[in-house]
Amino acid sequence: MLLLLFEAGAVAATAPVSDDPAQLLRQAESVESSNHAKFNELMRQLDAVAARLSPQQKLHLRYLEARRIAFAGNYAAALPSLTAISDQTEDPVLAFRAIATVIDLMVAESRYEEAFAKLNPLLEQLPKIKEPGVRIQGLGVAAQLYIEAGQYDVSTHYADQMIRESPDTQSACKGWFYKSDALFESGSAQLPADQLHDGAEACAKAGDTLFSLSFRHLLAGFDMRRGRPESAIRVLQANYPKVLQAGFPPQVTQFEATLAAAYRQIGDLASAVKFANSALMTDANRSYSKSTASAYRVLYEVAKERGDSKGSLAYLEKYVVAHDGYQSRLSAKALAYQIAKQQVLAKKLQIDGLDKKNRILALQGELDRKAAETSRLYVALLLMVLASIIVWAYRVKRSQLRFMRLARRDGLTGIFNRQHFVNEAERELRYCRKSARDACLVLIDLDHFKLVNDTHGHAVGDRVLKRAVDACQAHLRSTDVFGRLGEEEFGVLLPECTLDSVLPSVEQMRAAIAAASIAGDAPGIPISASFGVAAAASSGYALRQLMIDADRALYQAKREGRNRIRLFDAGMRG
Repeated sequence: MLLLLFEAGAVAATAPVSDDPAQLLRQAESVESSNHAKFNELMRQLDAVAARLSPQQKLHLRYLEARRIAFAGNYAAALPSLTAISDQTEDPVLAFRAIATVIDLMVAESRYEEAFAKLNPLLEQLPKIKEPGVRIQGLGVAAQLYIEAGQYDVSTHYADQMIRESPDTQSACKGWFYKSDALFESGSAQLPADQLHDGAEACAKAGDTLFSLSFRHLLAGFDMRRGRPESAIRVLQANYPKVLQAGFPPQVTQFEATLAAAYRQIGDLASAVKFANSALMTDANRSYSKSTASAYRVLYEVAKERGDSKGSLAYLEKYVVAHDGYQSRLSAKALAYQIAKQQVLAKKLQIDGLDKKNRILALQGELDRKAAETSRLYVALLLMVLASIIVWAYRVKRSQLRFMRLARRDGLTGIFNRQHFVNEAERELRYCRKSARDACLVLIDLDHFKLVNDTHGHAVGDRVLKRAVDACQAHLRSTDVFGRLGEEEFGVLLPECTLDSVLPSVEQMRAAIAAASIAGDAPGIPISASFGVAAAASSGYALRQLMIDADRALYQAKREGRNRIRLFDAGMRG
């Protein structure tokens, strides 16, 4: 939601003149979004002279009011007004800014396909916009929306253009933030030295703006990814009071959730719980955000470490719901981008087809005067055009189907992602229950995986995950459902299996994972896994209960020393 902040500083600041509506409007435009008192005072002065405003100035005032409503978090109320302004105004700059803000609010309301549908027309208008601040706003819309869709190279292209065109340090800070954010979201653990220097310098000169504060949060994120939580805490704590004063809820909860995770890593559990609960309170209206999922995970890990099994299970369930919701939003963004891309391609094909058809019709009069051989040539040309359209339509459809298949897979390991695992597992359990057949659920958690990441880096950690998956797949049947449930946690549903028949396969998987440390891509890194097994015969056919019981058994295996298998029994529920 940082796109809303582009509207601050888009026009150069001028001294307020209480009886000049035009200057009051320009002054309100230049106020930083987080400076509520000054902005509200300017809006009060504009309301006092509203009778003297021209129709165009009244639309401008409505735009400022919609901006204030959106910044407060009431996106549904701001959207209709902004859409009406973009349709009614004769000012192309105001229409451009209104549409840019509409796109941002649509993203906030998870209306990704509509947002992408409006982005291409907005970018087509960009060459006609000459005001530097407004161009920066449009480029920022594109940069962040492509980050949301996982198109990091495209986002970096627009961020670089922002940096080149920046008229001031605040705009440069925004460009460096988006460029660095794209690198962070792509999985990088470190900023290039020149990018770190130039971005930090631009944001330092910009002062304590919301974007410069977000850049500092991003630097803390890179510290966390490199296993330096103490450094991250120093950066976050130094800027946390400024974030609270700015009062932008999504930014506040980002700081709090990251602080909670950092304190958890250094073992300060009391501070971790404090900031995790603060993040949940701040983010109460966004139950499926990344920050909410991170806060619940911290609370789950703390409760588990303290031996509070009841509390840890409660937080685990909330974490799973928040994480699944966040992952669903990510999938929806990526799918919306692909749909928009295919629609653009389909439109181009349609235009090309119509253009070819028009050329054919123009030649038809001449073809009618020619001999039968020319007529046959016309028929052949028409068939060739139709065949090309059919081939393109087939390719578009095949591309869409391929993307739908990819959306079901975990990008790193290639096995089912959590959502698709849940869907397939529930389908298999319904079949087993209907046919009175047994089924078993196995939860697998790699031991000390965080230590591998912290010691050897995330690239080696990713190879360890792949090795573990390959080791398990060698001992699974084609009917078994295998998926990645979290960072280092996996699930296997084995239909038509009893506990007696499943144990040899599980033991083979355990041994195979333990033996994988001699693999050539990361030799000498010992890995092992703990297993929790639950059967439908004792836990029922509800996937949720099976996962809870298997998790209890897994937790027992962890407590008993890891690298072992534990079966669920009724005594674990106590």
